[in-house]
Amino acid sequence: MRPESSARRFAPGRLVVHRSVHRGRIGWVRTARVVADDDRGLLLWVARDAPVANEVTEAGLGMRAVPFAEWIASSYRLRVGRWNGPPVLKFLPTGAAHSVWWFRDAAGRFANWYVNLEEPGVRWDDGHLAGVDVVDQDLDVVVRPDLSWDWKDEGEFVERLAYPDHYWVTDEAAVRAEGKRVIAQAEAGEFPFDGTWCDFVPPAEWDVPPELPAGWDRPPVR
Repeated sequence: MRPESSARRFAPGRLVVHRSVHRGRIGWVRTARVVADDDRGLLLWVARDAPVANEVTEAGLGMRAVPFAEWIASSYRLRVGRWNGPPVLKFLPTGAAHSVWWFRDAAGRFANWYVNLEEPGVRWDDGHLAGVDVVDQDLDVVVRPDLSWDWKDEGEFVERLAYPDHYWVTDEAAVRAEGKRVIAQAEAGEFPFDGTWCDFVPPAEWDVPPELPAGWDRPPVR
């Protein structure tokens, strides 16, 4: 499948699942509503308390809670839960190897941008449910409202690169280059770091589903 263009566009308001996958497994799942879907990309809204799922070990530990060497030797399961932070807006630019998230504070006000470096999303649509699967590349960038920035999770990224037979990132240089490209955009105040969507308010009729929709755990398309 070709990234982004492999399925028709999603209608505004549609409930979809945004999933991170790696080596044929689901890493995390977040239910979201489609805000917009056009030539620029796909814009999603993850509401407070939205149903989610996260991969954990049989002992219930997430990947970030254990050394990577221990993680890759573990068995896994998906633990269902709820999005436990403020709502977040996510923009997946068409064909780009990153997404940009608008983080909010506890009061729901814009706090900062978060650049999630990832392989371009691949869409799927089963009719009753649709979604987009990405491969999270772990290294991230935090961009503050004054357009200053910091790398995030660089230690985890370097740790995992030491296990090439198990890690899903195969080109460290490409990931870093994409991060630097987006950093340059941010420093220049270019879209989407120009204030766009910082004051977004979702339609009042967008409810939060009581549970993950049927089909959320279908096999990854990547």
